[in-house]
Amino acid sequence: MAERLPVVVQLPAHSALSGPLSYASERALAPGTLVRVPLGKRETLGVVWDGEAEPGPGEVRPVAAVLDGIAPLSAAWRQLVGFAAGYYQRALGEVALAALPPQLRELDAAQWQRRLGRKARGAGAGDAAAPDPAPVPAPSAEQAAALARLRSEAGPFLLFGSTGSGKTEVYLRAVQELLAADPAAQALVMVPEINLTPQLQARFAARFAPLYGPQALVALHSGMTPAQRLASWLAAHAGAAAGGARIVLGTRMAVFASMPGLRLIVVDEEHDPSYKQQEGARYSARDLAVYRARQESRRAGDPQHCRVLLGSATPSLESWHHSRPAAEGGRYQRLAMPSRIGAGRLPAVRLVDMGLVPRHTQIAPALVAAIAERIARGEQSMLLLNRRGYAPVLGCASCDWKSLCPHCSAYRVFHKIDRSLRCHHCGFAERVPQACPECGDVDLAPIGRGTERLEEHLEHLLAHVERPGAADGESPRARVLRIDADSTRRKGALEEQLARVHAGTVDVLVGTQMIAKGHDFRRITLVAAVNPDGALFSSDFRAPERLFALLMQAAGRAGRDAAQGAASEMWIQTAHPQHPLFAALRRHDFPAFAAAQLAERQQAGMPPFSHQALVRAEARTQQAAQAFLAQAGADAEALPGADLVSRYPPVPMAVQRVANVERAQMLVESDSRAALQQFLAAWQPVLHATRRAAGIEGVLRWAVDVDPLAV
Repeated sequence: MAERLPVVVQLPAHSALSGPLSYASERALAPGTLVRVPLGKRETLGVVWDGEAEPGPGEVRPVAAVLDGIAPLSAAWRQLVGFAAGYYQRALGEVALAALPPQLRELDAAQWQRRLGRKARGAGAGDAAAPDPAPVPAPSAEQAAALARLRSEAGPFLLFGSTGSGKTEVYLRAVQELLAADPAAQALVMVPEINLTPQLQARFAARFAPLYGPQALVALHSGMTPAQRLASWLAAHAGAAAGGARIVLGTRMAVFASMPGLRLIVVDEEHDPSYKQQEGARYSARDLAVYRARQESRRAGDPQHCRVLLGSATPSLESWHHSRPAAEGGRYQRLAMPSRIGAGRLPAVRLVDMGLVPRHTQIAPALVAAIAERIARGEQSMLLLNRRGYAPVLGCASCDWKSLCPHCSAYRVFHKIDRSLRCHHCGFAERVPQACPECGDVDLAPIGRGTERLEEHLEHLLAHVERPGAADGESPRARVLRIDADSTRRKGALEEQLARVHAGTVDVLVGTQMIAKGHDFRRITLVAAVNPDGALFSSDFRAPERLFALLMQAAGRAGRDAAQGAASEMWIQTAHPQHPLFAALRRHDFPAFAAAQLAERQQAGMPPFSHQALVRAEARTQQAAQAFLAQAGADAEALPGADLVSRYPPVPMAVQRVANVERAQMLVESDSRAALQQFLAAWQPVLHATRRAAGIEGVLRWAVDVDPLAV
């Protein structure tokens, strides 16, 4: 007799169904089993779920096939997915299926069996001899103290360590102790961006490949091929007991990795906004890591079963607030490591008042002289400008024409390297016109500056500076290298460029924020922020926090070699040298900066003292997007708990048109997280109904963003 099974599948966006669908099966299948099921006219991957299924339209259709050879996804994994779907207001199937490798979603049962056959035939063929163990440095007193607390307390832990304090060594030792104590244990180590993965993977491989073999460590991020992602996911899912991976190193997507022996989660650079997904299910991987560790421990009945360690030199203000003393309501344990390894000192911060230099000066003469001194000594410098391209705008002085994107309410960026105008929002690009499209003037000029222009300008300013020790036949001119999203598009380009920096064949490194964090550049003794003032007076209340973190992280790239620490400097070109943010930065005083920011937020009722969600709508016209949000807000008045939630009028988004689609948003706020969640859950049917209501036309899509990072 056929059984009715609840199966989670990926349903169309804004479907009225959000839970499992009902399918028939001749076999009794455990929850978590992967199956192929019919959905409409196609066949798709599904996951057998717990509980009851929602009655679908028409008759109950049979399960098409079972993906044998994959152990069912655990109850802990299903609980994580269920929580994420509920908290972030997304369909269960959307979160569950997005958490699985793309290739697994695409393979039918026959293709899966063929892949299993190839895997069995190739088992052992790629095994390589384990390398010799690398020497393990002795821990500093601060590292030892942090590790001792990590062993004895339950957490969650916030490792507040200055740049260069050896946070990575704490991660390595915590993982090493765990794996040595429990042969079935697994550890998840997360980094915010793909470009930080290779160097961290190399350090973990050097430590653990000699002990457990190269197969014990796998990476998991979107830069991998579908086949690589599937292989890594299967290794993690198999678990250490079955010979699978013991350590998973990945970006935010790795928080959903199926790891049956998970005992430790490390979130490096936990403050980084990249941990927040900005499309589809807009989850925070950092927050889900904290939830996952807590739930794993609860299921095991042991508060220390699974620990989570958040690390940063500039923690997010939410995590910092949670790590206040327990007597004041703190929920995290703060582990402090204020000293650099080897008694190195943090770089001295020098402010350059750009109001005292000639107008239109891009790099102050004193900064140019300081860079030249570094080159003469064989040291390196790094200049940070968080804007890629040659100039953000190309304009005509005769008629005031600007390089607006025809599809977006934004300017196209001028890229001199290929003479193109590119929109960084929709991707539209075209060649630079030979003359102004409106008045015909051929004198088009770049407005503002990006990393390409800064690189060109530096090469001009340093043309007379010679690098010491140039080999015969080698040009003695100073070498400037730019690293940004444009220069690293080609596969392997980032690794090649970073290798040049580490090898010392580059004198000056120019780049965006991708070079400002996580990299261990041993020869850099000077870091300069060229134009950081834009974030000082932003309408985004998180802008000062992000700027302080970026500048502190950038400063941390200087003087990482203790022998050069005393001579290391951080230069900041600013028109507002008296700003209190820079005063805290000069002292490297994150606690004082955080205290001031938290006091302002508490007074204004901003997170973490309130809880927010955004409802964003996209439509053919701005009027339609705002009408949809306004109507949905009005219809929410009668919902239970609506009096505990503040709803603000809909407004256009900062970039209100992208790819010919108008965008608007509505902010929803409450002092109570539970009240906000209750309201959002009750509001979902109202939003669905409003989109189909009479008089609401042209709305393409809408989405709820819980705990948004940009308002």
